[in-house]
Amino acid sequence: MNIRKILLATTCASIAAPAIADVNIYTTRQPELIQPVMDAFTAETGIAANLAFVEDGLVERLKAEGARSPADLVMTVDIANLKQIVDAGVIQPVESETIDAAIPAQLRSADNLWFGLTTRARIVYASKDRVAEGEVTTYEDLASDKWEGRICTRSGLHNYNLALLSALITHDGEEAAKDWATGVKANLARKPEGNDRAQVRAIWAGECDISLGNTYYMGLMLQDEEQTEWANAVQIIFPNFENGGTHVNISGVAMTNAAPNKEEALQLMEFLVSPEAQGIYAELNNEYPVLEGAPVSDLVASWGEFTPDSIDLTEVAGHRPAALRIMEEVDYDG
Repeated sequence: MNIRKILLATTCASIAAPAIADVNIYTTRQPELIQPVMDAFTAETGIAANLAFVEDGLVERLKAEGARSPADLVMTVDIANLKQIVDAGVIQPVESETIDAAIPAQLRSADNLWFGLTTRARIVYASKDRVAEGEVTTYEDLASDKWEGRICTRSGLHNYNLALLSALITHDGEEAAKDWATGVKANLARKPEGNDRAQVRAIWAGECDISLGNTYYMGLMLQDEEQTEWANAVQIIFPNFENGGTHVNISGVAMTNAAPNKEEALQLMEFLVSPEAQGIYAELNNEYPVLEGAPVSDLVASWGEFTPDSIDLTEVAGHRPAALRIMEEVDYDG
C-alpha cells in the first residue's frame, strides 16, 4: 500500500470513528467530593468528565458566557442556589424517564430544570453528657426558654440556616417564623460564628449544649484526627417540624442552555442516579442517596432513621427572601 492509500485509509477511519466528546461541569462543590463519581462514569463510558470549581459568581459567569459557555452541567448544593440558577434563565429542561424514575418528585423540579442527587438532614448535635434523652423534640421547641444559654449556631444569614427558616415559614407562616428566630437568638450561648463543625467544637468545650448542623459533618469530623474528639462528644438527633418531618436539603444538577455536549451530559446525569453512583456518594460523602433502595454507608446508618419532611423544596426556596428579611429584622447575628 502506498503512502497516498495509507493516508486515505487513516482519514476514512477517523471519520468513521469520531472522538468521544467530554462533559464539562461547573461545580460549587469541592471537586474532590465528586471526583470519584466522575472517575466511575469515565471508566464505564469512556467519556471524560471535567470539573471546574466555581466558588463564587456561578450565575454571573454563565450569563457572561452565554451560548459560548463550555459548561454542559452545573452541580451545586442548597435548593436556594438551584432556584437562583433557574431564575437566571441559564439552564434548560431535561426529559429522561431514567431520571424521573430514580428521583422522587419532591426532589426534582416539576418543569425538569433541576434534579436532586443527594440529601442531607439539618439536625441537632447534642452533648452526650448534658442533654437528656428526649429533651430535643421539634425545631419549633428550640425557641423554648428551656434552651436559654444552651444553643450555638453559625450565622443566621448562612444558606443552611436560611433554608431551615424558609421551611419553617412554609409550615408555620412568617409571623411564627419571626417569633422562632427571636426565641432562638435569645437562647444563644454566644454570638453566631464559625461553621457547623465549630459549633460541635463549642459543645465539646462546654460553651453550649446543642447546635444545628448538617449530618455529613459528623463523617468529616471523624476523618480528622483533631476533630474526632469533638465528634465523640455529641450525638445526632433528628428533630421534626410540629406538622412535618426532618428538614432536608439537597445537592443537585442541571443542564446549561449552552450544553455543547448535550448527549454526553445526559448520559452523565442518568449515571449520577444509578445504583453505582448513588452508592459512591453515600459511602464517600456521608450523604443520603435520592435513589430509593440505594444503601447508605455504615456510618450514616449508625446515626439512626428519620422521616424526611415532604414539603415542596421549590416552595421552601421561594421563602428565602422572607427568611433573610426576618434574620436581618431580629438582628440574629448581632
